[in-house]
Amino acid sequence: MMRDLADITVNDADVDEYWERGYWISPRLIDEDTIGELRTELERIFRGERDSDNYVWYEFPTPEPNTQQLHQVTNAWWINRKIKELVTHPGVGRIAARLMRTPEVRLWHDQVLSKPGTPSPETVSNEGNVGWHQDYAHWQCSNSTNMCSVWLALQDTDLNNGGMRSIVGSHKWGALKGASTFYDKDLSGLQSKYGEGRDWIDEPCILKAGQASFHHSLTLHGSGPNFSPDPRLCVIIHLMSASTGLRTDGKWHQCSTLLGPEARRDDLFTGPFFPALYSESNSDTST
Repeated sequence: MMRDLADITVNDADVDEYWERGYWISPRLIDEDTIGELRTELERIFRGERDSDNYVWYEFPTPEPNTQQLHQVTNAWWINRKIKELVTHPGVGRIAARLMRTPEVRLWHDQVLSKPGTPSPETVSNEGNVGWHQDYAHWQCSNSTNMCSVWLALQDTDLNNGGMRSIVGSHKWGALKGASTFYDKDLSGLQSKYGEGRDWIDEPCILKAGQASFHHSLTLHGSGPNFSPDPRLCVIIHLMSASTGLRTDGKWHQCSTLLGPEARRDDLFTGPFFPALYSESNSDTST
C-alpha cells in the first residue's frame, strides 16, 4: 500500500527543524495509486460503509447537505482496513519517533477529514474553517506534550483549497489556556486571543499529494475556506511516545475512557486501542 519508508532519512537537521519551528514537512510518503485508494476509502467512510461491524469513535459534526461544513470522522481505523494499514504503518512511526526523540511510538487516534469545495467564489463561507488551536489542549488527559500529528494530504494542498496553516515556533509558548478551539471559525479573533504580544508567523503548509506535515502537539494551527470546486481530503495520524500515561488533573478526553473504569494516574496508554507503530527494541516494527 505504502512505499518503502525505510529509505526516508530523517537527519539531525530535520529533527532540529521540528523542535525549532514546531513542524516538519516530509517527502512524499505514498504514491499515486495509494492516494487514489485512500480517496476512495474516505468516500466510503463518509457514506457510512464499514469493513467491520464496529462503529467509528465519533463523527462530528454531521454536515448538512450542500454546505461547506467540515466532515470529520475519528478512529476510522476501527472500521476501515486501508486506513488501519496507513495509521499503524511502522514507517510512519519510525519517522515520528526520530522527530519526537523517543524510542517507541504508539497511536493516539486518527481523523479523516473532508473540507467541501466552493461551487463559486460568491458562495464561499467560513463553515469549513478550523480554528487556531493546540492539539494538546484537547488531550489534557495525557501526562505528556511529546505528541505528534501527521497531516497527510490526499491532493496538492495550499491556501486555495483550505490547507493547514501553522504558527511557526508557537509550541514554545507552552500550553495555552482555552486553546481547544478546533471548531471556532473566527481565525482573526483567535489570533488576537493567542497572538497578543507574540511574534505571530502564519505559514501555510504547502503539500504535494502524498506529503505530510508532522507537527508538535503544542503548535498552533488551523485552516481557512476551500476556494476550489473540489473537496480537500486528508488523513491525520495522532501519535504519542510509548511512555505517555494518564493525567488526572487535566481535562476529560475520550482516550481516557479506553483505559477502563479502574485506571489510575500515570497508567500507560497501551493495549489494543493504542497499538505500537515503532520500537527501537523490536526489529519487527523498525523496518
